[in-house]
Amino acid sequence: MAGSDKVNPESALQNLNYVFKDAELFDLALTHRSCGSPNNERMEFLGDALLGMIVSAILFQKFDKVTEGELSRLRSELVSGDSLAELAVELGLPELLKLGSGEHKGDGRSRKSILAGTVEAIIGAIYLDGGIEACRAAVTTWFAGRVEQAALKEIPKDSKSRLQEYLQARGEPLPIYTVLSTSGAAHQQQFKIECEVTLLPAKVTAVATSRREAEKQAAVQALTLLEA
Repeated sequence: MAGSDKVNPESALQNLNYVFKDAELFDLALTHRSCGSPNNERMEFLGDALLGMIVSAILFQKFDKVTEGELSRLRSELVSGDSLAELAVELGLPELLKLGSGEHKGDGRSRKSILAGTVEAIIGAIYLDGGIEACRAAVTTWFAGRVEQAALKEIPKDSKSRLQEYLQARGEPLPIYTVLSTSGAAHQQQFKIECEVTLLPAKVTAVATSRREAEKQAAVQALTLLEA
C-alpha cells in the first residue's frame, strides 16, 4: 500500500481553518478506498449531505431575491466535482492523500473524483470531530470567494421578474395573475392561470402542475407577444 504512513495534519490545518481534536479522523478522511479498509467512503457520504445543506443555507441568505431554480443552479455549480477538485488543490490536499499502489501509480492525486471525494470526507470528519457549527464555519470560509464570484455574475431572471421589469420600465401596471381553475387529485393537480397585461389586447393563459409554474409559463407567453 502506497502512502500508508500517518500524515502530519499540521501542513494542511492552516488552509482548512480547523484544528482536529482527533487527528485520526483527519487521517481517515485522507484515506482513499484503494488503500483497503478502513477508508473515507462513509465520511464522504456524510460530508456530501452536510455540504449540500450548508451551501444551500449560505445561498439562501446571500441571494434573497432569486428563485428556487436559480438557487439550485448556483448550488450545483458550487458543489460540482470540478469545483471541489479545485478547492482540494487550494487546500493543499493532493500531496496528503493516502492512495493504494494502483491509484498512486495512476496519478490518482490529480484525479478530480478522488480530490472532490476527499473534500467531502474532510467535511464529514470535521462534523464528527467538532460538530455542525465547526463544520459550517469551515465550509463557509472555504466557499467565501466562490460565493462572492457567483454574486458578481449576472443571475438569470425568471420570466415573471423579466415581465415585471419590462412593464415597470414603460410605466405600466404590474401584471395580474388569476387562478381560473384547479383540477385533478391532490398529488396531480393542474392549475390554469390567466395573466392580464395592459399592453396586450387579450389575456394569456397557461396550465401547469403548480401555480407558480403556470404563472411563469403565462409570463413567457406575455413576454413573447410583447417582444414580437
